Amino acid sequence: ELKQEFTRTLTTGNPHTPRNIIRYSFKERAYKLVEHMDQTAIHFTLNGNLVHRDSDEGRRQSIRLSTDSGKAPVVEEEAPVEASAETSEEAEVKDEEHAGDTEGEGEAEKAETVEVTEAAEAEEPPPPKVPEKKLANQFNFIERASTTHQNPLREKGCQSDPAPFLNFSANVNQWDIYDAYVEELEKIEKAKEKEKSKPQAVKKEDKRSGRRFSYVEPQHGDSLSKISKAAKIAERMVNLNTFDDIAQDFKYFEDASDEFRGQEGTLLPLWKFQYDKTKKLAVTAISWNPKYTDLFAVGYGSYDFLKQGHGMLLLYTLKNPSFPEYVFSSESGVMCLDFNSEHPYLLAVGFYDGNVAIYNLKKAASQPSYKSCAKSGKHTEPVWQVKWQKDDMDNNSNFFSVSSDGRIVSWTLVKNELVHMDVIKLSAEGTEMQGPEGLQLQTLGCGTSFDFHKKIDYLFLVGTEEGKIYKCSKSYSSQFLDVFEAHHMAVDSISWSPFHLKVFISCSSDWTVKIWDHTIKTPMFVYDLNCPVGDVAWSPYSSTVFAAVTIDGKAHVFDLNINKHEALCTQLVVTRKKNKTTHIQFNPVYPVIIVGDEQGLITCLKLSPNLRKMPKEKKGQEMKKGPEVEMAKLEKLLSLVREPESKE
Repeated sequence: ELKQEFTRTLTTGNPHTPRNIIRYSFKERAYKLVEHMDQTAIHFTLNGNLVHRDSDEGRRQSIRLSTDSGKAPVVEEEAPVEASAETSEEAEVKDEEHAGDTEGEGEAEKAETVEVTEAAEAEEPPPPKVPEKKLANQFNFIERASTTHQNPLREKGCQSDPAPFLNFSANVNQWDIYDAYVEELEKIEKAKEKEKSKPQAVKKEDKRSGRRFSYVEPQHGDSLSKISKAAKIAERMVNLNTFDDIAQDFKYFEDASDEFRGQEGTLLPLWKFQYDKTKKLAVTAISWNPKYTDLFAVGYGSYDFLKQGHGMLLLYTLKNPSFPEYVFSSESGVMCLDFNSEHPYLLAVGFYDGNVAIYNLKKAASQPSYKSCAKSGKHTEPVWQVKWQKDDMDNNSNFFSVSSDGRIVSWTLVKNELVHMDVIKLSAEGTEMQGPEGLQLQTLGCGTSFDFHKKIDYLFLVGTEEGKIYKCSKSYSSQFLDVFEAHHMAVDSISWSPFHLKVFISCSSDWTVKIWDHTIKTPMFVYDLNCPVGDVAWSPYSSTVFAAVTIDGKAHVFDLNINKHEALCTQLVVTRKKNKTTHIQFNPVYPVIIVGDEQGLITCLKLSPNLRKMPKEKKGQEMKKGPEVEMAKLEKLLSLVREPESKE
């Protein structure tokens, strides 16, 4: 046992160092275990007070000590080490030789040393007093431990990042303070710009009389606005002369060949609207202005997830097809837009990044008047459709939006901000996932389109990416009124009939267009167009006419009153290869439609007489017009469809 060896290994680690220290990492936003700890163990410390003799402080102290003791200071010259050794040896020999000198010689040497010290004191001034450095107070909360070395994270998109020198306590809401400073700086800059824009009185001196007089420099804003107005009128006159043939066709041309085609019709191409900066962007939304029937808005973006970039919002008029009336650019692609019917100068826009905004056409500003952000409840996925609603009880304008995140949100303009409220969340049935610890996670449905009933305010329909259509109510936020198994792919567009209270139409990427009665689970009419359908729209003049566009570049116009099985017109609108038509809209007054494509081109087409037939006038009776007649006409068609079903 005495000869048994026990191996012990000496390491540099301190066995008393804690190994379970956990600290918060601002970079990774989580608590992390500290892996590397300081292993140093201090057993003895002593603060020394030695000063190197070759330093400035050492020389001063040696001079001070020599003067106090009455001896001559030793002035060391910079010389090699060997020379200093030789001089020291010679000095020792001389000291031994002169050791037996007389007292008189000693007194003379003392006098000489006194003179040398006085001369040294006269030559070298006393050292200046160095002010003592004040130590920082480590208990001051501004300087030490309470300061945050990394600013807390903030949602991107709400407001700009903070300045690096702002360093407050974590308990203080430094973002509010920073935003207040930024607002104050913006106010000061605006005030300076206003002062610069004010007319300045310029003083001049008359050489003859010697008197000084002042005059106000004229402002160029008014003159430029007058010139721009005159230039716009001149531009429209030039365009009217340039496109005179198209304007004549728009106003007076009627295709006489329709008499020989039977029931079929044609689309006459009129103007083409294109802007240089939107050639690489797709037309993602079209909307006519409810008051000015020649004005329409176009949204530009991209449906390709990998080609996302900036977007644009343009407003064209039929009076000037060469250049847009309004141009707005955005950081994210525009995906949808809608005009307010009561306030036609307000335009609601939805973006690919999940934001919504409101543009006020009365204000000459390049940025929207209102815009959402992460703080105000923006969507987390692209916004596919926005729709204005009637003003609320407090006369506040409001609109709704639907997004791929499954939320349908109501936005209200309260004073100078957008206030959001989640109306309903789309839950995808049969998509429950098993989460950690046995939790059931339910995924949300992806909303792609929606539309509100024209008469019943609380009723609306929502189309989803799964192909289902939900009938919802504003009053119920947790359940649906009904679910339609409508399509096999995403519902691209859905719209209530403007004439019949029960009828709506839907189109999908599964090549079909379907007409529904919301009280019946099965569709009334189904049309297969042999290609994915991008958009569908009801006509404003007839309850039985609607149009659709497919991605192969064709436009299809149907009239159920004439032919319930096939389209009256199928015409190629886009001639370029690899180009797709995306949207279509009827003009509310004129017999024209506008079609947008993926190359940023808007084409205006006129409907031939066969595509806009009105009911024939019977002998001895006046022809009746109006929504009631159109509703009765569509109801008659639906009753013919329901009769075979009831017999079965």
